Amino acid sequence: MTLVFDDRVCELGEGPLWHPEREQLFWFDILGKRMLTQVEGRAQEWLFDEFFSAAGWVDHNTLIVASETALWRMDLTCGVREHLVDLEADNPVTRSNDGRADPWGGFWIGTMGKAAEHKAGAIYRFYQGEMRKVVGDVTISNSICFDKVRTCAYYTDTATGQVMRQSLDPQSGWPVDDAKVFVDLTADGLNPDGAVTDADGNVWIAQWGASRVAAYSPEGVFLKAVSVGGQHASCPAFGGPDLKDLYVTTALEDVSQDVLDEAPENGMTFVIKNVAQGVAEPRVIL
Repeated sequence: MTLVFDDRVCELGEGPLWHPEREQLFWFDILGKRMLTQVEGRAQEWLFDEFFSAAGWVDHNTLIVASETALWRMDLTCGVREHLVDLEADNPVTRSNDGRADPWGGFWIGTMGKAAEHKAGAIYRFYQGEMRKVVGDVTISNSICFDKVRTCAYYTDTATGQVMRQSLDPQSGWPVDDAKVFVDLTADGLNPDGAVTDADGNVWIAQWGASRVAAYSPEGVFLKAVSVGGQHASCPAFGGPDLKDLYVTTALEDVSQDVLDEAPENGMTFVIKNVAQGVAEPRVIL
């Protein structure tokens, strides 16, 4: 059963992160330039002066957050941010988009053109103080997630309709060999957006425009889909006391007025209870 978790409408909801120590969900409204959360059911948010899109947890009171120009260390107790490393800071065309921590303590972050300019973006990994590009020529970076047994990463350029599987070195987490197609959604006309893996290695992919998150086996076989209240499901995250609930951000962007008249919950953040056994997000090591 899909429930509204938070009724604040996001123009472009993204980057949900369940902080396993705080047992608290953080997420972003990229176009609204804000990060949102709830504390014991009370709404809280931070406003920014540029686009922010994704986060990982460093310790109980610290996040790493990605903006259109940099990665930052953010203190949740006071909101102060410390610059860590530039992210295409000299390129006014692009902004950050999807991102997630990897099992080695690194942080992967994708960029894209602010108007989805063709192949304007890339995907980077920040690890042990080094920012390195791992995928180039990306139009809309998404689906960044990892299997818990440290063999691979997943990612997509939404514009291609294909989710890729990238083998990783089990010791360092850096890519090895060429990426291969994991799931091809072009025949179904589906748009892969954010993604997360569960404890069985299945990949749960939000599908923009389809009001759903779909699960695929480690072999890329479709398993099931769960409905989401917003037309544009953008990114899922497992959370809740046992990590069995699926939180999903959505977007108001590009939703027609006719749809909004019928479904004003577009752009809200949803939760589907007891979906599957999730895995705690790994700590980012700075």
